[in-house]
Amino acid sequence: MKFKYPRWSRLPYNGEDSPPTNPEEPLAGSWPLFFLKRDKHGWFTDKDGKALPPVKDPNTTDWQAELKAVQQTAATLTPLQKQIAVYWGTGSVTKQWTPIIDRLIDTYTIFRVGIPPISISSPRAARILAVTQAAIQDALVVCWAVKYRYDVARPVQQDPNFVPLLCTPRHPAYISGHSIVSGAAAEVLSYFFPAESDRLKELAFENGISRLYAGVHFPIDISEGLRIGKAIGQAVINTIKDQKDAAGQPVDVPFTEDLDAQLPPPPYRQIIPFDFQDNCESASRGIGLWERVKEYFWRLIR
Repeated sequence: MKFKYPRWSRLPYNGEDSPPTNPEEPLAGSWPLFFLKRDKHGWFTDKDGKALPPVKDPNTTDWQAELKAVQQTAATLTPLQKQIAVYWGTGSVTKQWTPIIDRLIDTYTIFRVGIPPISISSPRAARILAVTQAAIQDALVVCWAVKYRYDVARPVQQDPNFVPLLCTPRHPAYISGHSIVSGAAAEVLSYFFPAESDRLKELAFENGISRLYAGVHFPIDISEGLRIGKAIGQAVINTIKDQKDAAGQPVDVPFTEDLDAQLPPPPYRQIIPFDFQDNCESASRGIGLWERVKEYFWRLIR
């Protein structure tokens, strides 16, 4: 493959003297899958062999325009956008979606028994958790395969003077892990909780755009990640939707009653706080003192 764009493995991050030598999980794209399969070309399919839609060839992207969008966004960040970036950028990509799943399960565990089910039992709760988290894992396998195949440089590499809000991860830019995960998770959870679909899609978009606010991803990373993530979620749904129990009844009965689950965020406080190390190897503006103070006092009152 010919690379007509700046490459992640060839350029140093801002504040560093040489290209990165500590890539994060470069072989994760080869890991086993729960719901997807690989075809003979190394791309991914659903259980029936239907291929996921291909990602846009980065050779066709105007990376100068993408970089300009990142620079302009960074120059005009609002306090709310900074909060959004910090919230979704804390910890691993699963950290904010796990409480969302848990809140949905709690909201729809209403302790009323009916046929079809109108409350979430322990087996159903476990199934929802397992299916969603397995979809997230498959999404990240796909994402990492794309990242290291195309090797697209980050904003801090394409502009050596650019300083992002948050630390830039140690893997290629294209496509966004947060975006592909949020696309897949929102799609799967909308299958189980169709009445919550609009809110889940809003959260997926916010999770994705948070990486632009953070200054660590380009707009195309986010839009392609969301698109492929949604396709992965649909492939997962196609795998499980026709599964039946021993009586021949569908295992899944989506909860169509709208109980208006109060899904975080807001508020933009971690549901499960943890003191993560946030020292960057490369340059970043970092989390402001006020954000640290608010997070500290939030922990005290929990």
